[in-house]
Amino acid sequence: MSGKEDTEMRFDSQRAKQLSDNVSAILQRVQAASKHSSHPVRLVAVSKLKPANDVLALHQSSHSLLHFGENYQQELLQKSLLLPREIRWHFIGALQTNKCRPLAEQVPNLWCVESIDTAKKADQLEKGRSNLFESSPELERSPLRVFVQVNTSGEEEKSGVEPGEAGALCSYIRDHCPNLTLQGLMTIGAIARSKGLTEGMENEDFLKLTEVRDTVAKDLKLEQEDLELSMGMSEDFESAIRCGSNEIRVGSTIFGERPPKKDAQIKESVEDGQK
Repeated sequence: MSGKEDTEMRFDSQRAKQLSDNVSAILQRVQAASKHSSHPVRLVAVSKLKPANDVLALHQSSHSLLHFGENYQQELLQKSLLLPREIRWHFIGALQTNKCRPLAEQVPNLWCVESIDTAKKADQLEKGRSNLFESSPELERSPLRVFVQVNTSGEEEKSGVEPGEAGALCSYIRDHCPNLTLQGLMTIGAIARSKGLTEGMENEDFLKLTEVRDTVAKDLKLEQEDLELSMGMSEDFESAIRCGSNEIRVGSTIFGERPPKKDAQIKESVEDGQK
């Protein structure tokens, strides 16, 4: 892959302003929710099923966003070929084992994979990153960050290890995957629990992940701040921040409703002069 971005891509100026305004509103809410927090909160703009034009607009906005999240391997690959290399891609969706190696191998600016729930997936990411460095010696050999996904809600349809199994997988990544670095733990909290909160209460899934992090850190002889928490999405990120989240993954509140997957466009045609 060339990694050369599409210098001819354009975006609609009105669309760009709306996206930037949406991010401004979210950042204000983040600041309010984190007023008692001692650490910054990373915003990952989840751009799945939205065109690369939207990503470019936010990257070139006054916010200069760097972190974008995708759920589908092929979509991430296609967008990474179109967009500037300095963008930091996060893979946040369910990831099949056989997709791990090519993902890590084909996207040099893949910054993080947030959905690791088996040692086999970690092994395949490790192999992919190793292959990338061997084939492209000019690249800085920086390890690929990974989060271990924990199923804190107990919902069968959600991926993730059981809370009691998180420590073993974290230990495996640390001890057997030199081209990966353990960034922390991730969860997708049950939205129903967030919607059912009364004043003064927080989503128990977020509280649970904090407990799991504390246990894993103790078992691995790490400081709590050495393991980040990635939790909170459009409908519940404020609760997540209050529970100690280091990173939130926000999509629809920034980009609006997503189209059906079959109708999604990787790149939109925008008339000259609209950028």
